[in-house]
This record gives sequence, structure tokens and C-alpha cells, in this order.
Amino acid sequence: MTSGQANEETRPGRPRNPAPAPANPPAGGIPSWRSRQLKRAFFALFVRPLILLVLGINMRRRHLLPTRGPGIIVANHNSHLDTLTLMALMPLGRLPEVRPVAAADYFLANRWLRFIALDLLGILPIARGGIVSNPIALCREALDRGELLILFPEGSRGDPERLAEFKKGISLIARSRPDVPITPVFLHGLGKALPKGSFLLVPFFCDAFVGEPIVYRDSGGPDEFMDLLERRFRTLAAEGNFEPWE
Repeated sequence: MTSGQANEETRPGRPRNPAPAPANPPAGGIPSWRSRQLKRAFFALFVRPLILLVLGINMRRRHLLPTRGPGIIVANHNSHLDTLTLMALMPLGRLPEVRPVAAADYFLANRWLRFIALDLLGILPIARGGIVSNPIALCREALDRGELLILFPEGSRGDPERLAEFKKGISLIARSRPDVPITPVFLHGLGKALPKGSFLLVPFFCDAFVGEPIVYRDSGGPDEFMDLLERRFRTLAAEGNFEPWE
């Protein structure tokens, strides 16, 4: 060992073996005090007036919508307004415990999206494409902290007002915490008010129908759970007797 090597390895404040970068996406844990305050202010001053006054939401069975965790809200997904609408229905004091589950590669793609996703919405960023061996771990940890997750089992936003096939990730989360209540919410009209690819909001009549919660333990297995969840959504969708979108 040379004297130069010795000085380099023993220099104060310099780790001898730096830790590798974490594989999981960052910021999946408890939101900071600053993020909690930003989130409350964002929804009180901007989101709630927009959703509840400009759009207006016709709700059925709002009393079934949970306001605290642990729990999971699942909804159909046609618009970025879906997440904002569900969160706008929550008490402001509970918002920091409400965590939308979203794709890290999309919502952490640049500094502005990252600020909105982490500081204003408080998402749980899930890595896709095999980057992380167990992308469901963050969801389990959040449920164990007593948080309320928002999940869209269709995955990404689909065609306006058309239900797509549900992905099975929701059954994996539910199976890992079989007693956590899962509340289905059918949303209608938001896909037309702000469709995928548009940044222009069009005021439109929108609906949110809340169904009875289910728990995985009562379903009988993964396939039965998915069948039950999809049947609940078809029932909620039929309840509105909506005309097909042109």
C-alpha cells in the first residue's frame, strides 16, 4: 500500500466502501412534513374547487368510501382526473395517508412530474419492467402503516368510458393482506372531461358510484377474487344505465 492510497482510504468523511444505489424507486415511505402541508394546500386551494365546484360529482353511497386505512380503493381509469377526484373526496386531514399507486417510470420522468407526483399527490412509485423483484412490497408496507391506497386494476388509462380487462396485481396485494377491505368505485364522465392526451378540461356531468367493500379472505382464491371484483364493477356500471359514448 502506498502512502497516497492510505491517505485516500482513511480520509475523514469518506466511506471506504460506498453503498450501491438502491434498486427500489425512492420516496415510497412516510411523506415529509413539507410534503404533507403542500398536499393539503394543493387540494384545499386548487383540486377541491376544480372537482367539486367546476365539474360537480354525482355520488352514490359516499358513506361506503373509506377515509382512513388500512384499506384499498380500486377504480376504473380513463383520466388523470380519476386520482384527483377520489382524493378530493377525502378529509383534508387524512390526505397525507392516502397514497395513489402509480408507475415510477412515468411519474418520476422529470423534475416537474416528480414534484407533482411526490410532493403534491404523495404517490407510491412502483417500478415496472422487472426493475424490482417485488414491486408489491411498497404497497404492503404502506398498508402496514395504516395508509389508504388508490389502485387502478386496469393499469394505464384506457379508452374513455370503457372498462378494460383487470390485471392481477391487485389480487397479489390483496392476498398478502387478506383482511384489508377493498372498496370498488366506478367513475363515469371523467374520461370525457379530461381524456387521455388532452390538457383542456371540459366541464361535464360526472358520476362516482361506491360499492360494498370486499376482503380477499372471503373470496376463495385469486381467480375467484378477480371474478368477484369484476362482477362488482359490472354491477356498478350497469347501475347508471349510461348510454355508450360516441
